[in-house]
Amino acid sequence: MTSSGAVHVTTQRRHYAGKDGRERVYQTHLLRRSWREDGKVRNETVANLSKLPGETIELVRRSLAGEKFIPAGSGAAVDRSLPHGHAAAVHAMARKLGFPALLGPPGPERDLAYALVVSRVLRPASKLSTIGWWDDVTLGPDLGVAGASADDAYAAMDWLVSRQDDIESELARRHLREGGIAMSGLSSSWVEGTKCELAARGYSRDGKRGRAQIEYGLLTDKDGRPVAIRVFAGNTSDPTAFPEAVTAVRQMFGLATMVMVGDRGMITTARVKDLKKLDGMAWITCLRHPAIKKLMAGDGPLQLSLFDEQDLAEITSDDFPGERLIACRNPVLAGQRARTRESMLAATEQDLGKLAAQVAAGRLKDPGKIALRAGRVLNKRKMAKHIRPAIGDKSITWERDQASIDAEAATDGIYVIRTPVPEDALGAAATVAAYKDLKHVERDFRSIKADDLDLRPIWHRLEDRVRAHVLICMLACYLTWHLRKAWAPLTFTDEHPPARANPVTPARRSASAEAKASRKTGPGKQPVRSFRDLLDHLATLTRNDLRYGHAVVPALAEPTPDQRRAFDLIGTTIPLTLTIT
Repeated sequence: MTSSGAVHVTTQRRHYAGKDGRERVYQTHLLRRSWREDGKVRNETVANLSKLPGETIELVRRSLAGEKFIPAGSGAAVDRSLPHGHAAAVHAMARKLGFPALLGPPGPERDLAYALVVSRVLRPASKLSTIGWWDDVTLGPDLGVAGASADDAYAAMDWLVSRQDDIESELARRHLREGGIAMSGLSSSWVEGTKCELAARGYSRDGKRGRAQIEYGLLTDKDGRPVAIRVFAGNTSDPTAFPEAVTAVRQMFGLATMVMVGDRGMITTARVKDLKKLDGMAWITCLRHPAIKKLMAGDGPLQLSLFDEQDLAEITSDDFPGERLIACRNPVLAGQRARTRESMLAATEQDLGKLAAQVAAGRLKDPGKIALRAGRVLNKRKMAKHIRPAIGDKSITWERDQASIDAEAATDGIYVIRTPVPEDALGAAATVAAYKDLKHVERDFRSIKADDLDLRPIWHRLEDRVRAHVLICMLACYLTWHLRKAWAPLTFTDEHPPARANPVTPARRSASAEAKASRKTGPGKQPVRSFRDLLDHLATLTRNDLRYGHAVVPALAEPTPDQRRAFDLIGTTIPLTLTIT
């Protein structure tokens, strides 16, 4: 019994040693046919191809192996070209951080929620704009979310917010530890529309006076990695939001001992009293201005002579039993406040001069109306405490209250940190440094609100949708935090910030960071970009569908050196397609 044969190319090599001792290799390329006959393999040489050019022999070999070839003259057509590099880079970092598993078990809602988080980093936009954009970038077809509807996206948001506690518990397990430091802050963003269930009028940190807003409190580790976020009605104050952070740490994360760091508006005296009732909870915060003035009054423990030789001193006060008070004086901040106060006084006096000119011209005569206008001028820059007006019939004069100005100037640049943490556990310099690390929380808020993720304004109406939107931005901030750190060599980020000998003085950038900022290039004249510009540059790395006859082959454009380096810094190669598991 005989079976049909298969044709293939074989290469035979023979090695000979010449008289000169050098080894020579002779190759014979044969076109052979193989078949099976009566259970035995038979071979037959059809032709000797050895005299053909090597590239022709290779073409015959690959063609017989099943590859398809077309004439070079027919060329290739680009069916479609999609931005790929930025999506691939952010996706690679997200997978490295275990984001798919962090969000929850596999499923369509998980994949859509994951795509919403990654898209927030790549291109912050409304949900409707985002799901339409998925068709125009490789993220959509590769993750299977292209063509999703608005209802699909909203269902994914509802699913995500239902898993918020599990997600935050995992982040806390990664970044918080028993007896460690957690930092907390509160911010706000305005709301568009009139139907949002959480919208209320309150103190606007965006300068949108008179607009309804929401509040959200962020909890991070000491380095600023976001761990948890809570959304509140727009009229919620800092001290009211702080207990939510404490509850999350103790009950949800199961951490019995923790040092909570917050500014003086968040960890108030009332909140300190509450913390004292909880075993294991400590705090680091700052005194308000009236408390500092009380410490400086008379022969109080806080005197300017403490700063004659150094800018940091520990004091005690009966008003704060069981607490350490660390007094600091920042001369740079003192100079800034003095200049600011003088400019505000000058601007206020200039406005008062305009008012006096109107009174002198007879356009304003009634003393009551003059006083009302003067009050508006003084309150505009909060200078009523430093300027004393004298209003008469058809006249207005004023003078500076130099005693008030001098009293305020005496406290310029001075702040007092309070904490119950023992000195052997956290020295004075380390305590000041921990308080100053609140700058990481402020940096996260800038990333969430403006620089990177564009959380504001809030367009959602339902309470859970607002919470889901803010959670998506928090998770995107966590991803951005790691991307910024990894890509520091390609951006203006300071890679090696110098250690501060004195924690009170302002931090300085390293010489390499200053060089990058001034020259706009890094070592080897490589371009240095902002984080957002680097993402835009990565987006120019496209994936192209090349059509050869009836065959379509995906291929990446040739990456630039900076694009290759961006992936090297993440620790991955450039993937042709994006996969989620």
